[in-house]
Amino acid sequence: MAKSWATFGVDLHLEPTGGGLRRGLTDALREAVRTGRLAPGTRLPSSRSLAADLGIARNTVAEAYADLVAEGWLTARQGSGTRVATGVPATSFGQWTAPPPGAVPGLREPDQPAFDLRPGMPDLASFPRTEWLRAARRALTSAPYHAFGYGDPRGRIELRTALAGYLARARGVRTDPGRVLVCAGISHGLKILGTVLRARGVRTVAVESYGLDIHRRLLEAAGLRTEPLAFDELGTDPEGLGDVGAVLLTPAHQFPMGMPLHRDRRAAVVEWARRTGGLVLEDDYDGEFRYDRQPVGALQGLDPDHVVHLGTASKSLAPGLRLAWTVLPPALVREAAAAKGGIDTCGVLDQLTLAEFITSGAYDRHIRAARLRYRRRRDALVAELARRAPSVRATGIAAGLHVVLRLPPGTEQAALRAAAWQGLAVDGLHRHRHPDATAEPCDALVVGYATPPDHAWAGTLDALCAVLPE
Repeated sequence: MAKSWATFGVDLHLEPTGGGLRRGLTDALREAVRTGRLAPGTRLPSSRSLAADLGIARNTVAEAYADLVAEGWLTARQGSGTRVATGVPATSFGQWTAPPPGAVPGLREPDQPAFDLRPGMPDLASFPRTEWLRAARRALTSAPYHAFGYGDPRGRIELRTALAGYLARARGVRTDPGRVLVCAGISHGLKILGTVLRARGVRTVAVESYGLDIHRRLLEAAGLRTEPLAFDELGTDPEGLGDVGAVLLTPAHQFPMGMPLHRDRRAAVVEWARRTGGLVLEDDYDGEFRYDRQPVGALQGLDPDHVVHLGTASKSLAPGLRLAWTVLPPALVREAAAAKGGIDTCGVLDQLTLAEFITSGAYDRHIRAARLRYRRRRDALVAELARRAPSVRATGIAAGLHVVLRLPPGTEQAALRAAAWQGLAVDGLHRHRHPDATAEPCDALVVGYATPPDHAWAGTLDALCAVLPE
């Protein structure tokens, strides 16, 4: 019968086989070392403990250990116990090979470009580790024991309360904690909403001509068709909404084109929703970052019964937190919670930490510091373009974490090829264009100026200018 033990915090599955217990145990341990299941330096349980776990005599375990020490598979020292010997060659076990002592098995950083200007990412080097750790300690100390259960599918009440207050104050959102649903990123929120819309009989969702393809794919995966709206200098044109059941917009700062939705069109979208019973999905992905004036308020504030507000900590803090939120009309709360799975799928500790981070004022301080840093980045980029690439035009309002660089006609692909040679990661505008969009395409690069850490900013700016038309 298969046995397992859990001594010294390690679980090991052993199946002693063959002739006799001693030989079977020796063979099983040797095989565990050979295949890498027992890494070099791993401390084994005492002979007494392992004998008790396996239900065999202690002498049998001691003799098996002695045999493997003699063969060089194990080492035994007074006061240090019995360990797997270092330098033992291990064969592959599945897709994993035993690492050298001190290495972390199975982890490999993805290939990173020499210079990274892809949009959608903040400066990860500026993540407020010290303040976050303080908030985590306070949150963990004060958390009630029941917080570590399965919990409300909408998320922890502490975070929903903190978000409701912050969004009302900073973004003009009208809500209460009962209508906030915490989710693992805006993509998760859209997946939930796609399920809700499909269940309500919606078949088509209008989207912007330019936007994130992953968002379109999530809606389409839910069985919804996406239909692009016309786009011009005033932003997305709601005239084409027609009889669609919902529309996905980035009204505060259109991604990627970079302008806010004109006030007349904001009013027209809300009027359409009221008249038809349609739903507006407002992606407020970087609404806090406006540099030349106060940010435009959330569209949800105009009609909380017909607009779903989606926000995220991915741009303000880090996408690795996997924390975002949807502010729902009252009629959708129960359906969205059910579509989420009926349980809270987001980590409790990070939710409690973010709640403490917000209520302590640390979040506001971090946003203000990030806003200043990113504004300086954008100003430096625009100034350098004017000096070194005057034929390239930076478009969009002074906001967010990216800028669109308009290129001379027919030069986008050449610029992307030159960027690849430079080791520069950057998006072309065509990547974000809906395949059914009717607007005349233009050549441009979408540059995420927030991504590089401060020490790499100057070199990254040089690499960008090197690939642009002079």
